Parts: sequence; structure tokens; C-alpha cells
Amino acid sequence: MTLASLVIAASSGPPSPGPADFDLPGIAGTMVTKPMLLVLLSGVIIVVLFNAMARPAAVVPGRMQFAGEMVYGFVRNGIARENIGSAEFMRFVPYLFTIFLFVLVNNFYGLIPLFQFPTMSHIGYPLSIAILSWLVYNGAGIKKKGFVGYLKHETVPAGMSGPILLLLVPLEFLSNILLRPITLTLRLFATMFAGHLLLILFSLGGEYLLLHSDNTLALPAGIISSLLAIAISFLEILIMFLQAYVFTLLSSMYVGEALADEH
Repeated sequence: MTLASLVIAASSGPPSPGPADFDLPGIAGTMVTKPMLLVLLSGVIIVVLFNAMARPAAVVPGRMQFAGEMVYGFVRNGIARENIGSAEFMRFVPYLFTIFLFVLVNNFYGLIPLFQFPTMSHIGYPLSIAILSWLVYNGAGIKKKGFVGYLKHETVPAGMSGPILLLLVPLEFLSNILLRPITLTLRLFATMFAGHLLLILFSLGGEYLLLHSDNTLALPAGIISSLLAIAISFLEILIMFLQAYVFTLLSSMYVGEALADEH
């Protein structure tokens, strides 16, 4: 097979998904993109939905109120109290509850028809929330221990002394102060990016094989590809929830560590 025929064969196949699929153009020629609108819409959805859940405030909750209380209780007791401690956790519950819902809604956009784009697959959004978490737990630690005391708390392991600190202090500073927002960002971004890319791959591949290919194996391969797209969609439901949970969990753990008496 000549080089020209290889190029023609490749160009006649299904479109290859890649990072360009996440670079969406502005709407109606403006600089406003679909992810921007989805982020704004997520705030509206969360406020309206939980306002509707909280408005009855009945002693015996209805289904909507019960669902809202269950989500709030999950974040309050299962995340905040467990990792920050009973003495100080309540003042961080509003923040943790907000970021859990915000990340969750923006993740689930990837599976909702017409939306079908997880905004957390744009690195700027998880990076912004990670920086906000970084400011929250460092601010809490500095407020409680003072700047120098907090810096010592984060960089000098308890019970360690001597020349070994020359190695440990820079490593602890790098790990506890500088890298945490980066790891928080990459964990959420990379998972949402990879999951959406897989959905694009198997969806487009299945559509091409079933409707456009003349290959004798196209029909079974297209059916398998389409079934894999459906299976990945169900798996993504779990992953999207877990990523919102993990992001909130780690944020609460960092707050708890910043407020702890020992490193």
C-alpha cells in the first residue's frame, strides 16, 4: 500500500477525538463559551434546587427536603466532622458543601443530553477551586497558629531534629504548601478529560462503523463500540460522584491537618 493510499484510508475513517474537541468556540461569535454558561448555570441550579428543598422546613420532611438533608448530612458528618473534628468543623461546612455540589453538578453535565460537556475537563475551573481550597486551609492554619508557627507546623515533622531537617523541611514545604493545589487540580481535571475523551471515541467510532463503513466487520464492531460507550457512561456516573467526593474530602483533610496540634 502506497503512502497516498494510507493517507486516503486514514482520512476516510471516523474523526479522531483529541484535545481540540475540548476547545469550544464562542457562542454567536462572542467570547462567551459553552463551559462558561454551564458554570453559571450550575450556580443557578444549586441555589434554586436547594432553596426548593429547604423552603418547607417541616419537622417531618417530604421527599425533596429529605434528599437535601441527606446530601447536607453526608458532607457535614461524613466529610467535615470526620476530618476536621467536632470542635471546629461547622464553620467549614458551608464551603465544603458548596464545592461538593459545584463539582458534582459540573461533572454530571458530561452525561446530560444537549449539555454533554463536563466543565471540569477545562483545567481552569478545577484549578480555581483548588486555589480557593488552598487559601481556605492555609488561612485557617495561619489564623490559629500564626504565620511562623503554621509554617513550622507544615514543614517540620513532630519529633524530628538534627541534620535530617535539611532534607525534610524543603520536601515538606514542597509537598504540603506548593504541590497540593496542583495535585487537587490534576486529579479532577485528568479524570474528567479522559472520561469524556473515551465517550467521544466510542460514540463516534460506533456511529461511523454502523452508518458509514463498508467493512464486513463494521456491524459487530459498531455494536460493540456503542455498547462500550453506554457502559462507560454508567461508569462515569460513579466516577463523577467519586471525583466530587474526593476533591471535597481532601480539602477537608487539609483543613483538619492545618488546624491539628501536631504535624
